[in-house]
Amino acid sequence: MRRLSLSSRLALLFAACTAVVSLFAGVLFSRASEAHFIELDQQLLDGKLIGLRRALQDVQPAQREARLADELSRQADLALRITGSDGQRWYDSSTQIPTELPKQSGLSTISHDGADYRVLNAPLYPDKSDTPQLTLLLDITHHQHFLQRMQHLIWLTVGLSALATALLGAWAARSGLRPLRRMSAVARGISAQSLNARLPEAQMPPELAEMAHSFNAMLGRLDDSFQRLSAFSADIAHELRTPLSNLLTHTQVTLTRPRPLEDYREALHSNLEELRWMAQLVNDMLYLAKADHGLLMPKREALELADESDVLLEFFAPLAEDAGVTLSREGHARIEGDRSMLRRALSNLLDNALRFTPVAGSVRLSIVDQPHAVQVSVENSGEEISAELLPRLFDRFYRADPARQEGSSEHAGLGLAITQSIVRAHGGQIHCESAAGWTRFVIELPKEA
Repeated sequence: MRRLSLSSRLALLFAACTAVVSLFAGVLFSRASEAHFIELDQQLLDGKLIGLRRALQDVQPAQREARLADELSRQADLALRITGSDGQRWYDSSTQIPTELPKQSGLSTISHDGADYRVLNAPLYPDKSDTPQLTLLLDITHHQHFLQRMQHLIWLTVGLSALATALLGAWAARSGLRPLRRMSAVARGISAQSLNARLPEAQMPPELAEMAHSFNAMLGRLDDSFQRLSAFSADIAHELRTPLSNLLTHTQVTLTRPRPLEDYREALHSNLEELRWMAQLVNDMLYLAKADHGLLMPKREALELADESDVLLEFFAPLAEDAGVTLSREGHARIEGDRSMLRRALSNLLDNALRFTPVAGSVRLSIVDQPHAVQVSVENSGEEISAELLPRLFDRFYRADPARQEGSSEHAGLGLAITQSIVRAHGGQIHCESAAGWTRFVIELPKEA
């Protein structure tokens, strides 16, 4: 079954609300009119009752009928029955009076032969116990016809109001939902080539402005992600093209003519280096893919960061000595984390710092134990990185030095991206600062997972 549109739902809701309100108002008006007529009839019958009592008081029996006829002639729709205390009927002013009438005192309503009557029973002499009973009948058929016509009018008004409200509600809902249709049109037109389309937030009503803002923000994120994905694919192709080209060229040259066994062995060793580089690149990409999907699950073990840092500094000491760079470490702290992952992250930062530190420069590793987190920073002296490049340092395959197009897998522009993934897997954050001749990478790790 097809679902109703939002415009149709709003139109039906408006119609239902209008019908309920109209019906409620009509019922109240009908009840109020009926109560008003009952009150008027009560006043009329009470007045007639007083007049009849006066007409029958101190009157000879022979003159009673004449006095009653004279009194009743002033009200054509009024009839009278007098019943004795023994229940015997004494007098009927009309032959159309029903045989059976209510006997309880007070006002009541009956129907007889298509006519409606208001009946009032009262004693002729209220101060006596054994007294005849007066029964006044007032023909209220015209009242009832009026009330019936009014009820029909109420139902007609309710139906027409609901129909008119449904039509006007549909028009109003369609007009009010025009921004949503515009949003839908923009969404239908979104493709890989038109992710820069945006909704005009200034023209949106306040209720939809926030949705439009969120929609535009989503498009912005999609556009940025798509651009990054496109650049990422191009970077992968670029990174793999050179080693593949080298492998093809070297293999083709080797096979152009018969060669000694030693030449084939040397060619295979050369190809092996390229294959190792490609394998490492693929492994790094798989590692980052696991990080993107939240599949990096670090182990939790107690680590002394000072000891772990000293192990890495000892490993990099020969490289630093050859480059004329001084390595140092200060501070200590304990943390729970994955030893191999954190070593890899710090190793990437130290390797990056050594490559960009000039001769006679220095690389410092600092550990600061804070109340709720541990701050680890790796800083090196040397040329500063411009502020506009700092946010892109952790992008995959991004290299601040565009002249460097080749190198090992660890220099392919994935080291910082892998470091960021490891830090985030531990629930931490990493950022870079560069000023006053120093470049500093700062890692903040929570003490508790």
